[in-house]
Amino acid sequence: MNADERVSGVQSRRPGQLLRVLGVGFGIAIVIGGSIGGGILRVPGPIAAQLNHPVLIIAVWLIGGMYVLLGANCLAELSTMLPRAGGPYVFARRAYGDYAGFAIGWGDWLINITSLAAFVVLFAEFVTALVPRLAGYTGLVAMVTILGFTLLHSAGVRSGSVVQQLTSGLKVLALVGFVAACFWLGDAAMASHATAAPGAAPASWPVLLLAIMVSLQMVVETYAGWNSPVYFSEENVDPGRNLPRALFGGVALVIGVYVLVNLALLHVLPVEVLGGSKLPAADAMQAVFGGRGAQIVTVLAALSMLGIINATFMNAPRVLFALGRDGWLSARAQSVSAGGTPIVAMLITTVAWAALTFGGTSFEKLFLLAAFFGVLCDSAVAVSLFVLRAREPSLPRPYKAFAYPFAPLLYVLIASAIFIAFLINDPMGSLAATAVVATSYPVYWLLRRQRRAAARV
Repeated sequence: MNADERVSGVQSRRPGQLLRVLGVGFGIAIVIGGSIGGGILRVPGPIAAQLNHPVLIIAVWLIGGMYVLLGANCLAELSTMLPRAGGPYVFARRAYGDYAGFAIGWGDWLINITSLAAFVVLFAEFVTALVPRLAGYTGLVAMVTILGFTLLHSAGVRSGSVVQQLTSGLKVLALVGFVAACFWLGDAAMASHATAAPGAAPASWPVLLLAIMVSLQMVVETYAGWNSPVYFSEENVDPGRNLPRALFGGVALVIGVYVLVNLALLHVLPVEVLGGSKLPAADAMQAVFGGRGAQIVTVLAALSMLGIINATFMNAPRVLFALGRDGWLSARAQSVSAGGTPIVAMLITTVAWAALTFGGTSFEKLFLLAAFFGVLCDSAVAVSLFVLRAREPSLPRPYKAFAYPFAPLLYVLIASAIFIAFLINDPMGSLAATAVVATSYPVYWLLRRQRRAAARV
């Protein structure tokens, strides 16, 4: 795409080709929108209950952030080397072959749509809490939201990009306002807890290590979505430069916001109060603003849901688009509208989203399911960096992972440790996530038979 086309936004393209119209601003916004959701409003409580010490709490959020930066280091090389739509599926298929790639893509799409179902239900609950006249109409609010996002993205990728940048910017401003309120107005609330006993860390090293790994598992899932820019590699005007900037810049901003939110919570709530809270942000705002606190946090939560719904709804169709282009779905899945939306893939995602939403979805179970699959997927993608460095050293690499092989290897080791902690802490959740991945094989087998039969005709 030449300079004139970038300025005018006009691009000549072949039918079925995605538009190259996205830049680093969208990339940073999709990191923020894909990561910051309801998790940061809920998760600090269970982490405080595990660790029971302010220093350990902040340390585990920083460790989680460093882990994500190590992952961004790997993905920056992979996504600039293979700038194609589809996210982790693209790298897994190139490194491991058709089935492994399909399994990653299948699992990724399923996690995205089940997460969408959980997010839209939460959003509808927040809206009905804010507007009492809508009480009892949660399902209607959810359906209107689904239809609204479908219409928005039917208009084209630029519409989705504008909404993502707007909602992400508002989300960050709202969280900064939350932090400022806790520090500037929270002294009285802190004084009311002055007699509370200080927290004590877990007594023994084995118990402490397990508590850290369980906490890190929750932290990593709260960062989930940081890899969203790679789903749009093919739509970026300059992926070689913009993707690393978006990944590192977006992740750094999310780390800063998460650490500040936790510091603000610890300023207002003692560790033992924080550890016993199901929604710490609401308790903090209640302590600062009294009766208005719950409403403030509900507005913040609803805004967070809008951003993460938009980001996830943009990610999921790109996976189906990539599967369709590679022959693992109907060729129609790679149909692209004039506005640059993979329109058939989006409609399939919408139907699945609506079906799961009204079929019943548990946010807590989905949170852990996504954590398991996310760490599994992250590990597979990181190892693919080593595979492709060895197998295809001549591929262009506009960005090369720093401190290779040590930094990528550290990322794989940390991911493996979190994965083991997940197996120990939640064997049933691990079994459920394994079942989700296992469903890919019969689907893959049927699709492979269809491909072979079509090839013989």
